[in-house]
Amino acid sequence: MSDSKKRSRKRYGNYKNKKYKGSRELEVGMQGILITCNINERKCISEAFSLLNEYADQLYGPEKFSDSEEGDSDVESDEDDAEAALKKEVTKICTSTQKRERRFQALDSGAKNVVFIRTQHLDPAHLVHHILQDLHTTKKKKSRVILRMLPVSGTCKAYLEDMEKYLSSFLEPWFKAPNQGTYQISFKARNSSHNSREDIIKALAGVVGTLNPKNKVDLTNPEYTVIVEVIKSVSCVSVVKDYMLFRKFNLQEVVKPDQERKLSGPPDGARQNPGGRVAEDVKTGAAGEDQDKQLELGEEKEAEKAAPMKDESGGGNGEGPGQQ
Repeated sequence: MSDSKKRSRKRYGNYKNKKYKGSRELEVGMQGILITCNINERKCISEAFSLLNEYADQLYGPEKFSDSEEGDSDVESDEDDAEAALKKEVTKICTSTQKRERRFQALDSGAKNVVFIRTQHLDPAHLVHHILQDLHTTKKKKSRVILRMLPVSGTCKAYLEDMEKYLSSFLEPWFKAPNQGTYQISFKARNSSHNSREDIIKALAGVVGTLNPKNKVDLTNPEYTVIVEVIKSVSCVSVVKDYMLFRKFNLQEVVKPDQERKLSGPPDGARQNPGGRVAEDVKTGAAGEDQDKQLELGEEKEAEKAAPMKDESGGGNGEGPGQQ
């Protein structure tokens, strides 16, 4: 084989596996829902669309579609110049695109076993809380592969300075005087090494304290939980209620009867951190990593139980989230 052919294969052979950045990927400025799973992402996306549409219909009514309106006339006036005609055509295309946007769109999150569902024209935190509230009340299991469902009410760059600046205004509705409340911070980073966990937690606790010194840390039963999920260079944030009651928004755990939940995992609000980490976490308002690891191990067992022996859909591992 000639050297030119070898170079050609090396240069172009793996182009199909490359992921190109664009509107199909989680980016700063988006709202949506992060969904974790430990098996087939395609099935996770299918379950997510079914579940989200079911409850979105209850809150907001069925999704409506409308085609773009036709122009006034197909024949342009002789007096219209080329620039005006081009501008009119661009406006028509933009209007058509906006009207055809779906309220749920699956995008590449940038992390394995994590799906990002972008939302349009609805409040993701309100929708997710509504879903968890119903599952907690009815104890009816409605998913097999979805583990956790975390709302993303805002996004910013995953650098400490950017996060402090963004959260200083983002957190105002909950924590700026005269508003106040007890809180904890849940932080997790995936495929990112921009900042250490300790630095982020201390900085965010400082932001909350600056907004109102009466805001107090409560790691057992906080009124609010500030969720910060960093994936690559994007920080996804939200503020939720009932985080511990709904088992950290775990769809597999929240439907279990109370007695079974006590036997299968650590009780709500249990602190399993060794020694000095307890005092440090209480001081900063950070949810403990050890408890998160225990819950993740329980999630993996649930996923293994739910996983079918054979993938009947032929979807494989579904590395690239699709779009519905």
